[in-house]
Amino acid sequence: MVKLSVVVPFYNVQTYAPDTLTSLRANAREDFEFLLVDDCSTDGTPEILERAAREIPGAVLLRHEENQGLATARNTGLDAARGEYLAFLDGDDWLAPGHLTRLVTAMDGLGCDFVRTDHVVNTGRVRSVKRAPIGLRNEVLRPRDAILPAHRTTSVDYPYAWAGMYHRRLLDRGLLHFTPGLRTAEDRPWIWKLHREAESFAAVSTLGIFYRRGVSTSLTQIGDIRQLDFIRAFDQVIEETANDVDAERLLPKAVRTYCALISHHVSSIERFEPAVAKKLRSMSAAALKRMPQDVLGEALSSMDEERAGGLRKLRRRRAGSLARTTGSGVAA
Repeated sequence: MVKLSVVVPFYNVQTYAPDTLTSLRANAREDFEFLLVDDCSTDGTPEILERAAREIPGAVLLRHEENQGLATARNTGLDAARGEYLAFLDGDDWLAPGHLTRLVTAMDGLGCDFVRTDHVVNTGRVRSVKRAPIGLRNEVLRPRDAILPAHRTTSVDYPYAWAGMYHRRLLDRGLLHFTPGLRTAEDRPWIWKLHREAESFAAVSTLGIFYRRGVSTSLTQIGDIRQLDFIRAFDQVIEETANDVDAERLLPKAVRTYCALISHHVSSIERFEPAVAKKLRSMSAAALKRMPQDVLGEALSSMDEERAGGLRKLRRRRAGSLARTTGSGVAA
């Protein structure tokens, strides 16, 4: 029986893939499988993965015939997974030796739906620890209770799928798959759904995931149209949360977080290509218009004046644009 399946997507990471694969070898057990998903890489990554599939115990190579993005690549791995537990790793990150076994032991002992972990951020030669925003450790909690309060960083603001381990029953319930086609922010609807619908989780202080920050091929470093998928991702969060039984309590958190993301992207708009920057402004303004306006008003009132002022300006821009369009005789 396979105890653990680890889904590891790769796309054009020939520089970093050897470190990732070496760390998988250092975590291998006879009851672990490593699902290496090549998302149609065009550099030397495929050859590296072919060799790894022959040499690493439990490694299985899966290939996409065309590039489909991280969300779909993870789904490909999930569809092939056989383990009782599931975990994720990105193709440019790595694990400390024995980290996966320590997490399996935690899952066995706690008996919950999933666990969340801290991680190490690696920026060049500088390392820092980022803690999961959950105060109680090694104690089984209700995921829904970890979404609030709206004005503080909570568990849904720590969306990294690879910072944890998940029981197969979540996969069977449809809670581990990602929205197909999302090229960035794919973790956001995923973490919200997980916390709304799973029954139990715990945070553990098992430090063994190394996240490589500042990789030039990462979408977080690229100012092209793919970055704007955060709008589609958070539209999904708002829509699904609005249909939740606790919508009145949870929507303020979803709206406030959406506003914070819009403000973050707009405040660094110079990193986007000019056409994308223009589209970012118009799509963000439209997103603000789609939000529940009473909840949006409360969210803006609770934010600092600089961010709130910028978002109000965007919202007025949308209203003014609609007025001009309607006045010209063109359908709004």
